[in-house]
Amino acid sequence: MYFVEVILPLSLAKTFTYSVSEAEFEYIKKGMRVAVPFGKSKIYTALVIEIHQNKPALYEAKEIHEILDEKPIVTEIQIMHWHWIASYYMSAIGDVYRSAMPSALLLESETLISQKSEIFVDTSLLSDDEFLVYEALQQQNSLKVQDIIAILNKKNIFPVIQKLVDKNILVLQEEIQENYKPKLVRYVRLHSKYETDQGLGALLEILKNANKQKEIVMRYFQLCATEKTQGSKPITVKKLIEEANSSSAIIKALIEKEVFEDYFLQEDRVNFNGKIKDGELRLSGEQQIAFEEIKESFSHKEVCLLHGVTSSGKTEIYIKLIEEYLATGKQILYLLPEIALTTQLVGRLRAYFGNKVAVFHSKYNNNERIEVWNQVLQNSEKSQVVMGARSALFLPFHDLGFIIVDEEHEQTFKQADPAPRYHARDAAIVLANSHKAKVLLGSATPSIETYFNAKSDKFGLVEIFKRYGNVMMPNIELVDLKDKYFRKKMTGHFSDVLIEEITKALTLGEQVILFQNRRGYSPVVECITCGHVPQCQQCDVSLTYHKHKNQLRCHYCGYTMAKPTHCHACSSVDLTTKGFGTEQIEQELLTIFPNSKIGRMDQDTTRGKFGFEKIIDSFKNREMDILVGTQMLAKGLDFDNVSLVGIMNADNMLYHPDFRAFERSFQMMTQVAGRAGRSEKQGKVIVQTYNPNHNTIQQVTNNDYLGMYNEQLYDRQIYKYPPYFRIIKLTLKQRDFDKLKKGSMWLYQVMSQNLVMPVLGPEEPAISRIRNEYIRTIIVKIPQNVSIGNTKKTIQKMLNSFEAVAQFRAIKVILNVDFY
Repeated sequence: MYFVEVILPLSLAKTFTYSVSEAEFEYIKKGMRVAVPFGKSKIYTALVIEIHQNKPALYEAKEIHEILDEKPIVTEIQIMHWHWIASYYMSAIGDVYRSAMPSALLLESETLISQKSEIFVDTSLLSDDEFLVYEALQQQNSLKVQDIIAILNKKNIFPVIQKLVDKNILVLQEEIQENYKPKLVRYVRLHSKYETDQGLGALLEILKNANKQKEIVMRYFQLCATEKTQGSKPITVKKLIEEANSSSAIIKALIEKEVFEDYFLQEDRVNFNGKIKDGELRLSGEQQIAFEEIKESFSHKEVCLLHGVTSSGKTEIYIKLIEEYLATGKQILYLLPEIALTTQLVGRLRAYFGNKVAVFHSKYNNNERIEVWNQVLQNSEKSQVVMGARSALFLPFHDLGFIIVDEEHEQTFKQADPAPRYHARDAAIVLANSHKAKVLLGSATPSIETYFNAKSDKFGLVEIFKRYGNVMMPNIELVDLKDKYFRKKMTGHFSDVLIEEITKALTLGEQVILFQNRRGYSPVVECITCGHVPQCQQCDVSLTYHKHKNQLRCHYCGYTMAKPTHCHACSSVDLTTKGFGTEQIEQELLTIFPNSKIGRMDQDTTRGKFGFEKIIDSFKNREMDILVGTQMLAKGLDFDNVSLVGIMNADNMLYHPDFRAFERSFQMMTQVAGRAGRSEKQGKVIVQTYNPNHNTIQQVTNNDYLGMYNEQLYDRQIYKYPPYFRIIKLTLKQRDFDKLKKGSMWLYQVMSQNLVMPVLGPEEPAISRIRNEYIRTIIVKIPQNVSIGNTKKTIQKMLNSFEAVAQFRAIKVILNVDFY
């Protein structure tokens, strides 16, 4: 008897055993996908992690349906790493597998399949089965896997679907449809028959009576000459019209006369056609010292923290280190917290490494993701440097030599939902360890845990305190909102100081960034008569007003309703809005600065695949004067013409019921402030606050990271928080309030009796109901000297007995290890 052990893409902690024939046993290798039956009638794509001859004792092993791969598409190190993530973060191995694999590699019997629109299909190239599927899709828009099984009258249909996907005929419906098409640029060139000397004579003869056309042709030759001296570049129709001061009608006439030919080039996103920068990258004195210190640190430590103030030129140091590791032929992973950042950095890295840079994140569609997956698996030239958000961690690296985690303090590195709730920074360090690779963590405001590890000699530490090119740190000025409101010096949410500074910057042709960490128009709509506030029907939150769509929206479950014309409680028509978000700031700016171009960057404006690019590029190209945004703006973006940054309300973040509130506020404000004055001129930051004497705000003003670190460390020790204690947070959810209350109390009592450490709860969180489910949380604090592994085993045993109680079985328990 021959068997394979597989992981299923379901939230199951166990692996399953299936039987195979002897021939299959010889052929199958670890890391291949197989289609297996599971349950009564469903088929899933499972991953083989072991081949053995041990018969399962508890059940009769079913046979696999078929083998889907010719060679492994997942490496052994990956499988090991996934097991580590599953055990450390207490999640099911099936969850890790499902979130690690691009969804197109996980065909399930539920997947919807449809045909790509506007493509020509040569049916003569299709096999009989493929043609039947294609024909069925002409009759209806989409098919389920089950439908295709019925059409072909056989169970083994995954290879047929896979082949049609490979031939670019089918799409899986998990893909987001994206309307924004990459820009096609129209170019012109001289028709080939006029390229010789005789041809030129003939051309001038044809055009001797058409002066305007002749003028354009002469201008074209001049442009060609200048482009040649500057390195040949094709000539766009737009440029030619501008230079010759002409119109597109005349160009059209020349194309019809076959003097010119026009052609389109797509600014392609996956291929890099630009010119790689010649000459070496030169580091400044400070950067060079840091570069040498990092290399020295790597000689005896696996991980090093680069703590450099904003705009100290950390990216150049990364590029230098990447160069060194590329020379050894190893793969490099560059992790970023935010897709917006990849947009900007890809350009910079491609300027040095050309087509060796691949990008991998969730805004890419299935086919693009599989392309990168395969390139990394084959150790291809095209993906020696992989940039991406946290999901890039799961790619099938063969020979990883170096990982950079940029802006390592960012909370977006920690996955919140769904499971596995891993932290990409910590998981990257473990992955590097398996590959014997080095890790560089970079940040201007490191997280307290990382800085603590660096100070206690677990990581190396390299610091840069000067900005690149000796640019001055921005000058931070505090504005006391209490005082300004009292003196009636506010226009909307803008103090007179901020308006004056914006006016000054705009007059000098400089750009402004305004930061408000809340999207929408205003978070509360209130009735003046009775005080009623519209609430979400399914969550315990007030609805946020979005003026642009004239609707109230819940930011937790997506519930929407039209903006009421009168109060739902007392029918009064006196409704007012309280608080403000990015949309309201944008509206106010339009009235205060009607002649300026204003942009907004938040979750509402960056929905598509190119959402970030469009906004960042137009701001970079100075098509906007003022950019209003949420925390997306706070992350490592580099704009050289921004001289002023305004923080609309610094208190929003300070008073969050979270032990990291002060640390996060410091990081956020320092990072936003760091966007100002990144070229010669010193930048300015205006911070509007009701509490200018607050310690954290003072630490931001004085750029005093150490002061913040020491103060927070002292508090953390007293109140038993990281880095002195590890935290596991259990979230219990259930629609029945009483059942949840009873269940959470039962679990809390069992835990506090069996664990010799602080167990807090069961607590009602600030938002105690989301999507009609009530929520309770329990927090376990594990001291440093207690084994975290044994504690997790004990917790798991308690959860198993909790599930065994019939009345509690319906309560969902979500575990979050190292809760950040």
